[in-house]
Amino acid sequence: MANFDLVKLALKATCPGNDILLDDKGLPSVMVRIPKFKISDVITGGSDSTHPAFLVNGIEVSEIYISKYQNVVHNGRAYSLPGEDPANSLTWDTARAACEAKGPGWHMMTKPEYAAIALWCKKNGFLPYGNNNYGKDSRETVRVAIPAPAGIDGQGRTTRTLAGTGPIEWSHNKAIDGIWDINGNVSEWTGGIRTVYGELQLLANNNAADSNNPQSADAATWKAIDATTGNFVDPNGSGTTTGTVKVDKVNNKPQYRTVVETQSDSFNSVISDVTCDATIEDAAKAVLIAYGLLADDSGFNYEGDVLYFNNVAAERLFHSGGSYAHATFAGVFCAFGYVSTRAHVTASVGFRSAYVKL
Repeated sequence: MANFDLVKLALKATCPGNDILLDDKGLPSVMVRIPKFKISDVITGGSDSTHPAFLVNGIEVSEIYISKYQNVVHNGRAYSLPGEDPANSLTWDTARAACEAKGPGWHMMTKPEYAAIALWCKKNGFLPYGNNNYGKDSRETVRVAIPAPAGIDGQGRTTRTLAGTGPIEWSHNKAIDGIWDINGNVSEWTGGIRTVYGELQLLANNNAADSNNPQSADAATWKAIDATTGNFVDPNGSGTTTGTVKVDKVNNKPQYRTVVETQSDSFNSVISDVTCDATIEDAAKAVLIAYGLLADDSGFNYEGDVLYFNNVAAERLFHSGGSYAHATFAGVFCAFGYVSTRAHVTASVGFRSAYVKL
C-alpha cells in the first residue's frame, strides 16, 4: 500500500484533479474527479438544480469519478490504465458486469455522466479532439497517438491507439489532468439509456450508477419521460406510453414527439438539427438538454456531433463518443442507438468505468 501512496502523491503533484482509486481487490485505476455542479453552471439559462449526474437514488453526491482512460479488462474486471489497448468486441452487458465486479459504487459510465462532461466542455468552449479518423482527428493531419499493436486494419490504417497517448487536445479539458479519448478511439457503451420502439427510456437521474438498480431488458427501473412535466414515469412496455417522449423520423431527421408515425431502423442528424414538436413542453426539453440529447438555443457549434436512433426495434442500447472510423460523426455529444442490441459486439466499441461513493 505504501507504494500506491507514493504513486498517488506523484499523480497529485502533476494532476491535482486525478486520483488512484482501488477496487475491492486492492487494484488501481486512474480516475478524474468531477465535483458536483448545477445545471445552470453548464447550461445558460438552466435551472439551479443539481445536474442529474450527481443524483443517485435521490441523494446528492459531492463528486463523481470518471476513468481517465478507456478501460481494459483483467480477470473480468475493468481498469483505467495508461498506454493500454482499450477493450473492445464485448457486449453491453459484459462491459457493465466488468465495471460492477469491482465493488460497490463502480459502474459503467452512464448517459448523465457523459452529458455532464459534454456540457462542461461546451460551456468552456472546447470540444475535445481524438482518434476519429484512423489514428488522428478529422480536423488535423499531423498529430497522432501510438497505434495499438493490434490496431492496424487490413488496409494498413491505424484503428485503435493506446489509451492516453494522443496530443493534449485529446483530453476533455485540454490539460494533462483531463479525461482522454472521449472523442473517438473506441466508442463507449453507455449505461442508463435505451429506446423501446422509439420511446426514450432512462434510469432516473444517475440511478444507473448503483448496481442494485438493474438494467436488464425487463427491469422496472427503466422510466419514460413525461412530455409535459419532464418527470420520469413508468412505461407501458410497448413503447406507446401515453404522453411520453419518443423519437420520430421527420424530414429524415430525429424529432421528439409523443407518437411515432414514421418508423426507421437507422436515422440521424447532428444534435443541433434534432427538434421537438409542439407536444414536448419546456420542462421535458430541459431534461433532454441536461442529458445531452437536445441542443440548447445558444447557437453553439456542436462541430457535427451526431445522434443516431432506431424506432423500430424492441430495444436499442447506446454507445457514445464515436470510434476511430467515425470521422466527422464522432464527438463528445455523439450517441449511437441504432444497431446496439445486447448481443452486439464490434472492434470499434469499448467502454469506460466510473465510480460514485454510495
